[in-house]
Amino acid sequence: MSSNHGLPAPAILESMSHGVLVFDQSNQLVMENQAAAAILGSDLKIIRAEGWKAAAALFSPRGNNPDQSLDAVRERALSYRKPERFLASRAGDFLTCYASPIDFGSGQIYTMITLEMPDWSAVTELFDKYLTEVRDNVETTRGHADLILNSLKRPKPNESVEQLGRRISGFTRLIQTHMHRLGRLTQMMERMERVRTNNLKEKSLAERKRLPLSEFMEDFIEGLSEERLLDPETEAHDYRSRVRFDIPDDIAIYASSAQLSVVLRDMLRNAIMYSMIATPITISARADDWFAQINMADEGYGIRASESERIFAPFQRARQPQIMGEFGYGLSLYLCKNEVEAMNGRLWFESDEGVGTTFSLKLPLWTDESSSSSSSESSLS
Repeated sequence: MSSNHGLPAPAILESMSHGVLVFDQSNQLVMENQAAAAILGSDLKIIRAEGWKAAAALFSPRGNNPDQSLDAVRERALSYRKPERFLASRAGDFLTCYASPIDFGSGQIYTMITLEMPDWSAVTELFDKYLTEVRDNVETTRGHADLILNSLKRPKPNESVEQLGRRISGFTRLIQTHMHRLGRLTQMMERMERVRTNNLKEKSLAERKRLPLSEFMEDFIEGLSEERLLDPETEAHDYRSRVRFDIPDDIAIYASSAQLSVVLRDMLRNAIMYSMIATPITISARADDWFAQINMADEGYGIRASESERIFAPFQRARQPQIMGEFGYGLSLYLCKNEVEAMNGRLWFESDEGVGTTFSLKLPLWTDESSSSSSSESSLS
């Protein structure tokens, strides 16, 4: 069944969760769906009346770059005969959209615009958690600071200097723990904001460069000594001595050094927290024609098969005693997955309960064409 424009039945479009607008070669809107109406509201009436011209004006690009205008996006889609991604500003949010050429065999090429319905429930939950954490930490830190001051002003009778020092040291460790967790949550807020505003993809592509993987990993491990990787309540130990490497010297990837470091820190933190102190953590790599695969394997508690769907979901953690016993927000792997995909990569895991877990990511290899193509890719993203 077709519409009177020779296009598939509207019922097909109504089954899609994305908003869909279809324009003919005369720039008239010929099809739409309810999801588009929900996203666009009254603006859809203007698009119905004025067609493509109104859509190009309403989907304002970021800045004044003509290469990011809707007309330029459509021209590239029609030239390359493949979907072109762009961002549309709507009510303070950026919607991820695609312009695609559609040929239904009628001799006319249509342009289909798809708009992703934004879902910021994870952002809302993170913001609520952040406010709660800030309030709790401020109140708790104030209380501990008062206890320190009172201990100094009114020491206990017959309490030695060493005893007083140990008591105050306990309070300062609690303050340190609260500040560490608040700092981590603040960093997650910043990372989530890049996901929400769609700046993550653009930033990741702009920062890409040639990274000799073996050298990068050496620098990465050395840099861990300059920061606190683990939660203060996690048992302290020399975790760097547990890390083993199996990385060929001839692998160079095309990625953002800063972005990859953030991802690997989160992956390593999880591997350390959810495995026994005496067990090794092995980071290995191999390359195929186009991608390098980096594996991080631990010999830890493993993840139950029934919990696998929770691993990359925001604010979800595997419901196993050993895992729930460690402090965490259940957000880092959700962010890591977004950050790896923003570098045109992929992140996944394999696990056996009681044996261990291997997280793997694939990233593009560096090629001679990488540097010449980076500027054009960034402008199209």
